[in-house]
Amino acid sequence: MSAKAGGIPRYRPFEGPALLRQGFRPFFLGAGLWALAAMLLWIATLQGYLAIPTAFDPVAWHVHEMLFGFVVATIAGFLLTAIPNWTGRMPLQGLPLAGLAAVWLAGRFAVLGSAWTGALVAAAIDLAFLGLLLGVVLREILAGRNWRNLPMPIVLAGLLAANALTHADAAGIAATGPLGQRLAIGIVVLLISLVGGRIIPSFTLNWLKKRGEVRLPARFDVLDRVALGLAAGGLAAWVMAPASGVAGAALVAAGVAALIRLARWRGRLTHVEPLVWSLHLGFAWVAVGLLLTGLGALLPGVPQIAGLHALTAGAMGGMTLAVMTRATLGHTGRPLTADRWTAAIYLLVATAAALRVAAPFAVGIYLPLLWASGLTWSTAFGLFAVRYGRMLLAR
Repeated sequence: MSAKAGGIPRYRPFEGPALLRQGFRPFFLGAGLWALAAMLLWIATLQGYLAIPTAFDPVAWHVHEMLFGFVVATIAGFLLTAIPNWTGRMPLQGLPLAGLAAVWLAGRFAVLGSAWTGALVAAAIDLAFLGLLLGVVLREILAGRNWRNLPMPIVLAGLLAANALTHADAAGIAATGPLGQRLAIGIVVLLISLVGGRIIPSFTLNWLKKRGEVRLPARFDVLDRVALGLAAGGLAAWVMAPASGVAGAALVAAGVAALIRLARWRGRLTHVEPLVWSLHLGFAWVAVGLLLTGLGALLPGVPQIAGLHALTAGAMGGMTLAVMTRATLGHTGRPLTADRWTAAIYLLVATAAALRVAAPFAVGIYLPLLWASGLTWSTAFGLFAVRYGRMLLAR
């Protein structure tokens, strides 16, 4: 998936709120605030302080809102900002953008209170967002004849189907919730592997060249294609049969390939710039997650849930923050360099992921590690909301 332009993005004269000027603004802010709020609600539920009035069981609600609330909002912000650069067409702004963001927000409240509204009503409201986003993205890509990015609507269609499977379970129609969760995780991890494999070496190359470094990242080649094929095959096998030996072996092979890709991108040379090394750290969680999830299917002593949280809390949490911070700085005209607060955001989310991955291996302190992970995660996204919220709201 290339971010190279099909034209230079243009913006209509817009005198309304800055939040509605560019697609990344409402969705990055919404993603950060919901990652914070949903996690705090989850911690309160674990502690027995709160009973969420949702048709989902508490664990399913937590997984759903991290995937289809937080992660999907980040993807929306990325796409609505990148597509004008790919096509040269006018971006979504003003009332249309506000309407799309309002549908996403309505979905969060609908799922949260679905025990009151009814599971099918909540499903209709929540699924509407991905349906509308799919329509917007497909329209822009077709109108701009940007054929190379047609896989993006396919990704959104897959996420829409995955979300529908989780809602069917909550409504008591079919026991498809776990399948929908795995499908969404597989799609997002593959998206990170694909897009991350383009932007990480590209951004690293640009940064190293400015410093006069001659040891540069490897360019995308056959090894990357093989690694992506292994990841796609392994994740597909895991989605269909998560405990099978075939899926386990395929995921281990994909994890090794991801580590080799990462080593070729010269991340160790970027230790002085958090805006760059954060991308490498986020992708490292992909490799760790694939390995642990695969080993969990092969070895009884390895809990597969540890691998899943490496992929979700680690890869998705780390990569989304790395992309959101970088995109916010760049698209608001600020220097592409991270201050100590931004570095702290990256380290906090990585610590949260490490604690969550470690928890299943430390049965005696499992719950304390869960709480520590959740609070650390909340601190990371709270800091993002404070530090970057001002940029997203400013003209």
